[in-house]
Amino acid sequence: MQVTYYFDPLCPFTWRTSRWLTKVAPERGIDIHWRPFSLAILNGGVKNVPEQWRPVSEASFSALRLIASLRGQEAAIGRFYTEIGNRTHGADTPLSQEIVLAAAEAAGIDDTKPLADESLDAAVQESHDEAFASAGPDIGSPVLWIEGAPRGVHGPIIGPVPDVDEAVKIWDAVAALSASETFFEVKRGRP
Repeated sequence: MQVTYYFDPLCPFTWRTSRWLTKVAPERGIDIHWRPFSLAILNGGVKNVPEQWRPVSEASFSALRLIASLRGQEAAIGRFYTEIGNRTHGADTPLSQEIVLAAAEAAGIDDTKPLADESLDAAVQESHDEAFASAGPDIGSPVLWIEGAPRGVHGPIIGPVPDVDEAVKIWDAVAALSASETFFEVKRGRP
């Protein structure tokens, strides 16, 4: 089964959800396709991000460019995202251009020119628009689209990454809800 996971590496909730998905993938035979989703685009562009958050937003957008350039190289994207997440969300450290570059190198990605290649912005926008059209409006990162589902879903938003048994139960529920034409939303407040 193919799952497309649209994500912004800046978001800690998205990171946790990705760790849930990678835990479930071997249990349910899931082939994950990683695609860019930009919180900066969602909020009107990097230039509209408040000044104090602009460096992390710019670093995230650089990472999204590299992800867009690697389309079809799912293992490389997965390694890159894992390296970013371990260095930021796993270490309680803000994302930076230096972390993005170090993550690319640690993931075995030799060509890092795409990080600064503004011609890839159109590919990031296209992927973002695809995710938004799939699951929007009123969504953010991540968007999960399960092969055969009529629409994508925002989330699930995961707190602590669950053990394998609970992770599979959550997957089974999300997959069932995603297949429904009439389902829209389940939500509860964060503790």
